[in-house]
Amino acid sequence: MSLLETCALRAFYGDFQALFDIDFRIDAGETVAIIGANGAGKTTFLRSVIGVLVGSPEMVTFDGDKVGGLPAHALVRRGIAMVPEGRMLFPSLTVEENLRIGAYGRRTGAWDLQRVYRLFPILEERRNTPSMQLSGGQQQMAAIGRALMSNPRIMLCDELSLGLAPIVIGQIYEGLAVIAAEGMTLIIVEQDIHRALAAADRFYCFQEGRVSLTGPAAGYDQAAITAAYFGV
Repeated sequence: MSLLETCALRAFYGDFQALFDIDFRIDAGETVAIIGANGAGKTTFLRSVIGVLVGSPEMVTFDGDKVGGLPAHALVRRGIAMVPEGRMLFPSLTVEENLRIGAYGRRTGAWDLQRVYRLFPILEERRNTPSMQLSGGQQQMAAIGRALMSNPRIMLCDELSLGLAPIVIGQIYEGLAVIAAEGMTLIIVEQDIHRALAAADRFYCFQEGRVSLTGPAAGYDQAAITAAYFGV
């Protein structure tokens, strides 16, 4: 059984339909990339899975339970966490206070403050620093750490490399590889095709709110992905 699955998932912003019958699955311990151009529906898909956009219960199944109608806080307590695009740290709080907020659901597991600090040592060095005084890369590390503090079973990562320098992106993805190696299930949304596929076991390509291509990340057909990505 898949850890998380969507069936004919649809999503709307008012009268505008953003997703059309998305079928998706990910098994425990897998890393799956979602690629696609701006406006393809990638972030909307994550927002639908995490309960920010609420749909019908049968559209999202997590660990065998239909959870499509549940709000985000209930899904976090079940073990779904999200690293949102733009980091979304609390600007009035320090690094450590932002991290501790991630543990509000009181799920038990391997991830605690010291484990996050071992993964990203710079966060311990700057633990008493207001979050908005961090560099973009450090903020991204803090956002990942905050999600890990909830001890999720699956982590949804939205545009981790956005606006960051290549060397910093490399550091972020090195940390992500450590997280995956410890058994975390990951969904990675990225516009950077090569970075996403290098980190993933499988991929889905979205185009105008639909799945245009899916397959294994290893040995992918560049021409097929380009066609699916741009709809040509």
